[in-house]
Amino acid sequence: MREPTVYRRQERLRKMTNGLGWGGAYSTTIERIKAQGGDKARLGMEALMWVGHAERPLRADELCHALAVELRSKDFNARNVPSTSTLVSCCQGLITVDEETSTVRLIHPTVKEYLSTRPDVFSRPHAAMAEICLTYLNSKLVKSLSADPSAVTHDKPFLEYCSVYWGVHAKKQLSNHARSLALELFREYDRHISRKLLLDQVEHVDRWDFGSDYGSDYGGDAGWGFADHGFPFSGLHCASFFGIVELVTALIGMESYDINEEDALGHTPLGWAARNGHEEVVKMLLGQPEVRLHQSAYYYPTPLFYAAWKGHEEVVKMLLREPGAYPNDLDPSGKSPLSYAAWKGHVEVVKILLEQEGVDPGEQSGYGQTPLSYAASGGHEETVKILLEHEEVDPDKAANSGRTPLLYAAWGGHEGVVKALLAREEVKPDKPDEYGGTPLSYAAQDGHEGVVKILLERTEVNPGKPNDCNQTPLLFAARGGHERVVKILLGRGEVDPDVPGFWGKTPLLCAAEGGHEEVVNILLAREGVNPDHPDMFARTPLSYAASGGHERIVKILLGREEVSPHKPGNNGRMPLSYAAEHGHEWIVKILLARQEVYPDNPDSNGKTPLSHAALYGHEGVVKMLLEREEVSPDKPDYCGRTPLSQASSGGYEGIVKMLLDRKEANSDKPGNNGRTPLLYAALVLYFVVYIYRSYS
Repeated sequence: MREPTVYRRQERLRKMTNGLGWGGAYSTTIERIKAQGGDKARLGMEALMWVGHAERPLRADELCHALAVELRSKDFNARNVPSTSTLVSCCQGLITVDEETSTVRLIHPTVKEYLSTRPDVFSRPHAAMAEICLTYLNSKLVKSLSADPSAVTHDKPFLEYCSVYWGVHAKKQLSNHARSLALELFREYDRHISRKLLLDQVEHVDRWDFGSDYGSDYGGDAGWGFADHGFPFSGLHCASFFGIVELVTALIGMESYDINEEDALGHTPLGWAARNGHEEVVKMLLGQPEVRLHQSAYYYPTPLFYAAWKGHEEVVKMLLREPGAYPNDLDPSGKSPLSYAAWKGHVEVVKILLEQEGVDPGEQSGYGQTPLSYAASGGHEETVKILLEHEEVDPDKAANSGRTPLLYAAWGGHEGVVKALLAREEVKPDKPDEYGGTPLSYAAQDGHEGVVKILLERTEVNPGKPNDCNQTPLLFAARGGHERVVKILLGRGEVDPDVPGFWGKTPLLCAAEGGHEEVVNILLAREGVNPDHPDMFARTPLSYAASGGHERIVKILLGREEVSPHKPGNNGRMPLSYAAEHGHEWIVKILLARQEVYPDNPDSNGKTPLSHAALYGHEGVVKMLLEREEVSPDKPDYCGRTPLSQASSGGYEGIVKMLLDRKEANSDKPGNNGRTPLLYAALVLYFVVYIYRSYS
């Protein structure tokens, strides 16, 4: 930063990052930070400590508030918060603030490397950070906040980080002062807002993890209850959650804490320690004579389930050594610890559980899925192979939904698992589920080209087999815009490229509706594809392309002689009507250039393209339509409403003015309900005033 020009700075940085003296440069810079003296030196060094050791990137406002915390002070002084510019200045160029995200970062990865290899720069940084977080959480400012969900926290940016990560820093390094502050926090923890913020974070992570894979078969929402924060979550729960041995030891000795108390998730302190893999805390809790491995509430998973789910091998071993451990227990959804471990692909945990007496590797959950199907759905090839080695495992066992392990693997695009399963004679590669969907149709649906190729190598697989809604693999691929899969399927002679599926939609119509231009071109190149094939509502590919605003597809379709640009659907609406409704000006222009298109044709409700455009406020389309002599600016629909009435009801001033400029437009013409355009405009104004008064 001392170099006079951008070029010289870049050259200096290049040399530093090539290992030519960056350590010396950073050392010199840190000496300059310390030489500032007073608060500037403190701010600079503390900022580097936070940016270099925080558990996630910090925003500038979070860091500034962290630096304002005064240790051993009972309150937080907002006037002590430094500005971002002051912060950056005190760090002598070693940190910068990202303009887009407002996060603070070190100027180069080598700074972090330097700080991590120089323990003399900071003395016990995590202990210091834990003290700062806990001091903030114990401040009068934070204690005054209610744990109610409506509590305002946006003006306290440091609160969320402290609530979620103080324990992470304390586990790494715990000072005596931080220990005292943590015990002080726990005295009021059941009412403290940091408890809610921590639980919200845990619930978000766990819900995502549980519900991320084909949720309907997994019962992703079973057992969750953190939305009701009235349930207990004590200091002992919290200390066990973070795995802080010193705090757990202190709390166990207090009569006020129940070692077997359950929170909203049914977790005991042992459950939290097992879930997060804190081996020392698990060992300590298991050493207590009153600890229970099974909660009194039978409908919650046990610590063993969570340890298996998270893949904590040593914790699983410790729990299984206990006399009361039951490795073949089932949770409320009927899943065993083995199912959880297989689902997440924790190979070593799977091996450990398979060695236990009474564990059935072929068991079915409440949804009918086996550990093999869970492993297959997650794409865990090694786990799949281990399970297939057991005679009790049926490699083609279907769940309650009729879905086999092969189908789940194909759906997820897991080629290695698909190959492993197809190597077994018992596996039927074209076996449908309860909806008639085959592994091929699910693979085609999500565009898994490799799986599609593998399946099509099997003679038993019918590439044109429809499901119960008559949807073929080709239709699924076309609807998803998967060009390569479409080409592969069309390469099979037995595939009919124009078979209509549900609601009479053909692959071409689905591709046109989705705006998949290349798929449209591929299908139109095939003989036997009708480019004007209507669905059960008499809507054509052109109608859907016009409605979706897919201009290039509209042009492609209009280039075919068989396509009628003015073909109505069952509701009497033409492609022009749909394009006008959605305000697709270029498509309206293209259609109006065709002689066959009558621009004032009403639909079954009497609405013309002009009425639809006026109703939704598309000025450009209204202007184009009004330029056509055939268009009546005052033509009413079957409810007696004119385009002017439609525009007035939406408050579209520009369209109202355009229509009033036409002599044919009657500004006082009532509809069948007696309402004039003026009355509609007045109603709009009335509702605007009413809503404004309601919220002000």
